[in-house]
Amino acid sequence: MDMQRIDLGFVNAYLIRAGQGFVLVDSGVPASRERLEKALQEAGCGPGQLKLVIATHGDIDHIGCCAHMQRQGARIAMHEGDAQMAIHGGFNLSRKTRGFFKGLLMPLLRRSGRYKRLLADFERFTPDLLLSDGQSLREFGWEAQVLHIPGHTAGSIGILDAGGDLIAGDTFSNRSRPEGASYILDEGQLKTSMARLKSLAIQTVHPGHGKPFAMKELAL
Repeated sequence: MDMQRIDLGFVNAYLIRAGQGFVLVDSGVPASRERLEKALQEAGCGPGQLKLVIATHGDIDHIGCCAHMQRQGARIAMHEGDAQMAIHGGFNLSRKTRGFFKGLLMPLLRRSGRYKRLLADFERFTPDLLLSDGQSLREFGWEAQVLHIPGHTAGSIGILDAGGDLIAGDTFSNRSRPEGASYILDEGQLKTSMARLKSLAIQTVHPGHGKPFAMKELAL
């Protein structure tokens, strides 16, 4: 897979060369738009070449630039489980957290001016395409399939390509070490999703936050 990780500060986007065009997975917060556009241009993804933008889930740091990309002609795709987050801008920060300090972080974030500014800058949009579990992305020039892996959010998805690379959204992270989601909507669903992923032939995980890591590094 011809893929480039785009570091948007604290969150990743991934650009895949797919046939004669490109597919982008995730898009960062609204304020990262110029940084994202510069990275696309430097990668050779010019106007009209971005076929599809896939959101791994509906959190604002992953769909923040989708409305802009949609206006530029790209189709936006995500799972229906999170579509209302894009349409109505309802971002759930009441999820369970792992760890004492992370448990303190979310209440502080909800009250912070930075978060309120993020919400004010967010442009709502309606996805062009709703993805389903097992769906092939071959029609977009990418030998990969969609995996519905709820837990972090109801509509979290991963993209598994034919070579064993998984773009995982926030189901996994690698801030200080490879681990499962820190913020959890449904712990039972997350455990089921992670058990499913463990059974698949995944070689490398490309998380929403942090650098890629080998699946074997992860203790599930």
